Amino acid sequence: MIHAACCHLKTIKSDPRISKPLQNWMFCVLHVKKMIAVLVLFIMKPAGSVSADWSVTFENPNPCAVKGSSVEFRCSYNYPDREIARKIAWYKGQFIDGDWKRIALSDIPSYQNRSEYLGDLQHNCSLEIQDLQDDDAGYYYFRFDTDKYGRRSKESVYLTVTELKARVNPKRVRAGDTVTLECGASCPLSTTVWFKDGHPVSKPNFTAQAEDAGNYFCAVEGQESVQSDPVTLDVQYSPLNVSVEVSHAGLLTVGSSVNLTCSSAANPAADSYTWYRSTGSSSVLQVGSGQVLCLPSVDLSHSGLYICQSRNRLGENNSTQVLLTVTETDIYRLILLVGIGVKVVFLLLLPLFIIQAWRRWRNSTADTESHDYENV
Repeated sequence: MIHAACCHLKTIKSDPRISKPLQNWMFCVLHVKKMIAVLVLFIMKPAGSVSADWSVTFENPNPCAVKGSSVEFRCSYNYPDREIARKIAWYKGQFIDGDWKRIALSDIPSYQNRSEYLGDLQHNCSLEIQDLQDDDAGYYYFRFDTDKYGRRSKESVYLTVTELKARVNPKRVRAGDTVTLECGASCPLSTTVWFKDGHPVSKPNFTAQAEDAGNYFCAVEGQESVQSDPVTLDVQYSPLNVSVEVSHAGLLTVGSSVNLTCSSAANPAADSYTWYRSTGSSSVLQVGSGQVLCLPSVDLSHSGLYICQSRNRLGENNSTQVLLTVTETDIYRLILLVGIGVKVVFLLLLPLFIIQAWRRWRNSTADTESHDYENV
């Protein structure tokens, strides 16, 4: 058909009876017929042609991964059964001198030791890229060659590389307020998990308590080693665990000195301390202020139960009672003197007891010898 059309074109051009415009028109018609004939021949090629049974399929054509993590391009390819795959390669699309070109990953130094072909030479063409960087974002293509033909994917995999952004809402709360943790990225991610100071957080929404203050960061589940930058949650609360430390343990004698120090956990820190003393009756007296109560020379009137009240702008709390007992006699010194006296007396009497015991033993020995002689 094509040969006949070509001969007809030559005949038209050589016929002087046909005018020049008519020749041009007839030439165009026959040229179109020639193109149609070529197209028909192409379409009517048998099933074993190059275009049949050839395909490349990407299961996740638009993956999104966190910077520093890894990503897998799940891929499969097909070709006629009578063919055998001999060569495979992955490419990345890049603009070079204004032209879009496909560069083999094996020719890009930054992918050395970071890309791994997970597929085979049959139908699996999956690829993994590790330790993702911002420059890894872009279009990726796959190509394979058999004994006779080569095929490259028309479609592509577009990789997005993102960074995790952790947010705490609100950043500063009072104990009892609700806190929401949000982990964002420039594209949708799978399930995210949270950590506080290295320990897992069970829920991203909770009622804040004093112990919830700290640094929080998020990660993608299954890739916990790649984490967001930390964000700080500030939980404010009134004084807790108020306690009093006494510089002198035990009983106090008149004229001795003692210091009482008050401490507490609070956010913001306690800015006011008040001291009270209870004398056993229902009356309570304010006896000082400040974190340390100094009693340089105590007397009997200082005996009683002491309480420290710690306060910040959010509230106040009291310590447990601490008992101070002041006596006129230094009992400990008396006990020490008595003990020394007992030891001295014991040391003086011990030789007498030893001498007396030795004499009794000697007398008993002499009596025994005398009886033996009489028996003989």
